[in-house]
Amino acid sequence: MARWGRWTALGAAAALLATGCGGGSGGNGDGKGRTADAHASTGSSATTGTALAPPASLTGQRLDWGRCKGTADSAAPDATWQCATLKAPLDWSRPDGDTIGIALVRAASRASGGDRAGSLLFNFGGPGGSGVSTLPAFGSTFSSLREHYDLVSWDPRSVGASEGVRCRSDKDIQAAESLDYTPDTPAEERAFFQDATDFGKGCAKAAGRLLAHASTTDTARDMDLMRQVLGDRKMHYFGISYGTELGGVYAHLFPKNVGRIVLDAVVDPTADAVGHAQNQARGFQRALDDYFASTGEDPKKGSREIADLLHRLDAEPLPASDGRKLTQTLALTGIVLPLYSEQSWPSLTSALTAAKNGDGTGLLTLADGYNDRDSSGHYGTSAHSQRVISCLDDRQRPTAQATRRRLAQFEKISPVFGDFLGWDTAGWCHDWPVAGQYDTPEVSAAGAAPILLVGNTGDPATPYEGARRMADELGKGVGVLLTWKGEGHGAYTSGNDCVASTVNAYLLKGTVPKDGKVCS
Repeated sequence: MARWGRWTALGAAAALLATGCGGGSGGNGDGKGRTADAHASTGSSATTGTALAPPASLTGQRLDWGRCKGTADSAAPDATWQCATLKAPLDWSRPDGDTIGIALVRAASRASGGDRAGSLLFNFGGPGGSGVSTLPAFGSTFSSLREHYDLVSWDPRSVGASEGVRCRSDKDIQAAESLDYTPDTPAEERAFFQDATDFGKGCAKAAGRLLAHASTTDTARDMDLMRQVLGDRKMHYFGISYGTELGGVYAHLFPKNVGRIVLDAVVDPTADAVGHAQNQARGFQRALDDYFASTGEDPKKGSREIADLLHRLDAEPLPASDGRKLTQTLALTGIVLPLYSEQSWPSLTSALTAAKNGDGTGLLTLADGYNDRDSSGHYGTSAHSQRVISCLDDRQRPTAQATRRRLAQFEKISPVFGDFLGWDTAGWCHDWPVAGQYDTPEVSAAGAAPILLVGNTGDPATPYEGARRMADELGKGVGVLLTWKGEGHGAYTSGNDCVASTVNAYLLKGTVPKDGKVCS
């Protein structure tokens, strides 16, 4: 199942889905022409190891931009978009060694000469989301930014066209959906942890050496190589959901290279794996309460009814129209997806009504949307890449015993989501083949230019409190917080004029808003 615990499996793409909705690049951050900037800071961190500067053969490479090709999971975009492959070190501690390919996509700026500000890189979250497919699919949302920037995204290492990892077959994925992810018996618990072990073994076999070199820190270093190869003096970047953590790590490693960076739907950098799960339990419960309030139903009563439904599904799954069964976990996933966007709340109403009447089709359809499953039973690989990246990042490996002690606390936070998220902390990286790198990421960025953080008070997946904590961790004068009093995951794509105009003014004109500005 695609994971919505800890980071949110689809990040910005989930919110957009829920609403239905040749040669090197010239120019640098100040529009004065190409500069290789090969002597830019490479940065280092005691918690992430030391990287050496990439050789000139990598910083001086020229990208062969051409028409994008379709894949098994997505069709080719129109001619507005061009694709290329960047060579990056497999191991950043040995930049002269073996390389891997990083797939890029871009839409060239409509500006010319001095009006062009350089490249604006996008990461849409996950970890594990494909930028190569997501940016063209929703390019119109960011069209106004092409007035000054080339819009650029990429598939991070282990994702999609960048050495993408598939850890198990479609048949095995569907079989795993029948497991109980909130085990109640010793037998269910053994099956739960055995499945985690098997998944890790599958990833190790599929990824090979890449399994130890697909961390957020590795991708942040790839970003700075992109900056140099694209010819930009400064990094201009738009990170959403998990992409905000990636942006914070980049700013820590390369503070002097920070240009205009927007972080929307901000991950709490002070929370460890258990803390993130608890944050999400609060966030999704808060969004569910707001959903019930919008229907005129008492949130406590509505949550109690859903908890009762999930309890019944744990014992006896519901039939769906395609002959499959709606399990407890699939039902929970189906509830999660429409909480990413207020416009999708009506679909939650109809799916819950059908489930209460004995038909699991609606919630199963929503779950399939989140799990990236098509009508033929083929699953995408974003959840595989997400696990590869997050388990290399996270050092914590909570035991079953420690998890059982925490379950009451999780269930107190959320009677609907707490049990699943509590067990998820133990199962997600259980028996993982490689060790994690840190408990929490280092994002301090003293000396960096102001970074704009956008926090949404109703965000279910990255609760609002994380935005203020990210601002504090980035450092005084660096993190600038913009608050939107709204619902759904992320703010820029919400359609709120205040948020859009503030972010656009920052990216297009360099206008930094007052820290603490509120859009309602």
